[in-house]
Amino acid sequence: MEERQPVGVPPVWEPTQTRVLDAADELIVRTGIHGVTIAALARRSGLSRPTIYRTWSDADDVVRAALLRRVGTLIGRFSAVADTRAALVDDILTFTALFRADDVYARLLDEEPEAFTRYTLQRVGSSQRLILGWLAAAIGRGQRHGSVRAGAPEEIAVMLLLIAQSAVLSHATVADLIDEDAWERELRAAVDGHLRP
Repeated sequence: MEERQPVGVPPVWEPTQTRVLDAADELIVRTGIHGVTIAALARRSGLSRPTIYRTWSDADDVVRAALLRRVGTLIGRFSAVADTRAALVDDILTFTALFRADDVYARLLDEEPEAFTRYTLQRVGSSQRLILGWLAAAIGRGQRHGSVRAGAPEEIAVMLLLIAQSAVLSHATVADLIDEDAWERELRAAVDGHLRP
């Protein structure tokens, strides 16, 4: 059996950029997306507006980068790319749990779910592309192992992302219809069924 390969490295941020992104995280948790302005970022990070504008064109750009960093951090918690269907299914369920527990994403899921329409549902952004690359690499390895069905890994990854994303974003909507254990069990079955040869 092949050894699991290291997961791709998330983007690296310079110290000044990190200060701005830390400020964005704090603002999102405290006030939501609408509280993230260049002026608020400057105040919270202790940096000047021109310094922020050297990297980002506007506050929306900073929010997108902050969300990308959060996803990169979550993916970075996996030490290796899954190489079997069972390992990939486990990783996807673990990722959804980490995503839902993350301070920034939990705040958005609970208080501002419409933010996901803007940042994830209107177009495929850099955060989703990072997830898709992670999934496609694992799908390819699972195919070589023989436990994942044939097909273009990138295409299978897109549908896996849609399945998991829909389940996470709709979780609160169906909480009265399905308990947490059942939600996890059914998501696991959906993901496993999509990958099974």
